[in-house]
Amino acid sequence: MSSTIMIVDDAAFMRMMLKDILLKNGFNVVGEAENGAVAVEKYKELQPNLTIMDITMPEMDGLQAVKEIRKFDAKARIIMCSAMGQQSMVIEAIQSGAKDFVVKPFQGERVVEAVTKALK
Repeated sequence: MSSTIMIVDDAAFMRMMLKDILLKNGFNVVGEAENGAVAVEKYKELQPNLTIMDITMPEMDGLQAVKEIRKFDAKARIIMCSAMGQQSMVIEAIQSGAKDFVVKPFQGERVVEAVTKALK
């Protein structure tokens, strides 16, 4: 069975770009969410092997969503992504339990590398 991945980003275009990169590289995208609140609910429902999550989103940001998901599943694998490659956000994301951090605009090879590493 291939690994299942959920994509979380408030921008539909970014979700589409990520999904395209993942599908072209043989990954199975099982769900998408447009904000952290939806992501937490969908995570509980789908329980994907990996979640790729934006940091800056309405309703609930990615950092808060990581904390909520990790309360539900301490072993959750999450990769954060954001256009803002700010050091403090990267550090906070990792401290919140994220496995890796990918900067937008996405580079296909970097996404695949991060996903492959996080799924090991």
